Amino acid sequence: MNALSPSTTKSFSGTIRMAAVAFAVTIVLAGASLLPEANPLHVSAFVVSLAGKYLAYAILALSVDLVWGFAGILTLGHAAFFALGGYAMGMYLMREIGTRGVYGNPNLPDFMIFLSWKSLPWYWWGSDHFAWAMLLVLIVPGILAGVFGWLAFRSRVSGVYLSIITQALTYALMLAFFQNGLGFGGNNGLTDFKDILGADLHSPLTRAVLLVVTGAVLAGCLLLSRWLVSGRFGYLLVAVRDAENRTRFLGYRPEQAKLLIWVFSAMVAGIGGALYVTQVGIINPSEFAPANSIESVIWVAVGGRGTLSGSVLGAVLVNCGKTLFTAWLPEFWLYGLGLLFLVTTLFLPQGLMGLRHHLVKKQPEEVTPEVSNPEGEGA
Repeated sequence: MNALSPSTTKSFSGTIRMAAVAFAVTIVLAGASLLPEANPLHVSAFVVSLAGKYLAYAILALSVDLVWGFAGILTLGHAAFFALGGYAMGMYLMREIGTRGVYGNPNLPDFMIFLSWKSLPWYWWGSDHFAWAMLLVLIVPGILAGVFGWLAFRSRVSGVYLSIITQALTYALMLAFFQNGLGFGGNNGLTDFKDILGADLHSPLTRAVLLVVTGAVLAGCLLLSRWLVSGRFGYLLVAVRDAENRTRFLGYRPEQAKLLIWVFSAMVAGIGGALYVTQVGIINPSEFAPANSIESVIWVAVGGRGTLSGSVLGAVLVNCGKTLFTAWLPEFWLYGLGLLFLVTTLFLPQGLMGLRHHLVKKQPEEVTPEVSNPEGEGA
């Protein structure tokens, strides 16, 4: 990597602050959850699980920001990679149940026995090993993203056409996973998890540890992503985003750069999905729903496209708003979400991170160069 420019150093500083804050908050919440219930600082298990879910969503938003904010790829299907990572973790958690299931079978999950399966499908082999399951969390979304990206970018599919194809991809996966014959629990998905690595998933200590792990993983993904987009590769991604044809004319291969960041972001989304399942205790085909992908794009837009930290902030704040709205005025949440997206698009093109820049009246620390021509049209 070249020597860091002042703006890059500021970006790293901002990302480090966000990563430190995210990790510190998880430690505080986890510690508070272990206090006696009579203590006024005690935090309930519900809040701990909710915070863990928000952070898992923040990892998904980070992955979307990598491809949309830096490479100009407006993905409407990243929920597919998120859900695949969740299913990989869910397979391991199902095998952990063992003989404690309803049917007491040590090898087959309950839903397979109910559907008269006689043996595990080949793609379930090794899922009882934690290390193999973690490998699946990375390689399954990575392979799917690699194949899809290679076909799409090699054919120079871009813009709205690529967005529609990504949405079709996640919708097709949702329909496939709804089928009982696929071996993933059909409509009910995978649930009734008992423990992870021998630790009771329902105990306060396990929930606290999972929250801290989620915060640590989010911080690690933030720093790794910042490192990845801060060097020459990051500049190449921005060049591809703003002037793809001109970048190709200069001798670069934009499709290779886009494929690399696309696969990396899919793996990050898969990690988020795996952590999400441990927090909420269920994974089903609804996680593939295109609406989930669209929501993740809104999180990034609200926080600030191309800022990394802004995507994390947007995911947490929008989901906090969703939780409150669905409790107070559930029928108005979708209208509120749409209004939030319109207001952000019209008045805050750089999201909350851009608003922060105007409020403190100083140079932005993390916002990438102005998005004047995201798809390189007319280059």
